[in-house]
Amino acid sequence: MPDQKSVVADDVVDLLLIQHAQVEEQFLLVIGSTGETRRQAFDDLVRLLAVHETAEEELIHPLSRTLRNDAVVDDRLAEERQAKETLTALIDAGVDAEGFDTGLLLLRTAVLEHARHEERYEFPHLRARVPAERLQRLATAFAAAEKVAPTRPHPGAESVKANIAGGPVLAIVDRVRDAVRRAADGKN
Repeated sequence: MPDQKSVVADDVVDLLLIQHAQVEEQFLLVIGSTGETRRQAFDDLVRLLAVHETAEEELIHPLSRTLRNDAVVDDRLAEERQAKETLTALIDAGVDAEGFDTGLLLLRTAVLEHARHEERYEFPHLRARVPAERLQRLATAFAAAEKVAPTRPHPGAESVKANIAGGPVLAIVDRVRDAVRRAADGKN
């Protein structure tokens, strides 16, 4: 993933909004690239989506549930699972596969719609019902969760329990896989 820009966010909701914009930008990089540049841009997108969604599943959605926002969270988790399944299929096929462009555009539409749903149905509840100081502290916790999150999608791991039980092992496996791939490609 490209070096994350130094993101200054007042709280976790601001951080999430910034990351949603970064996801949209990364999709455009993949769509507008070819060859090795496209593969790298796609790998960066995969990592960005995986760590972002894992941190949301560990921190944001459980907090939303405490606000009696269960139906909204259930809908977001279903969207995340579908996106993970689509993303996994695209990873398995590779950026040069026939149908990749169509799959990528469908994934982009689904992911951006998911982000807009969070922004419309979940984030306003957080702003209205969670003290500002807690939202500020959650930005730090969110960044920490992303540092140890798996770097690949793992459909079926959309709950806190699944992420806590399997997340650390999956993260290690993913990070070793990433290091091996970089070494094989002659990159640091």
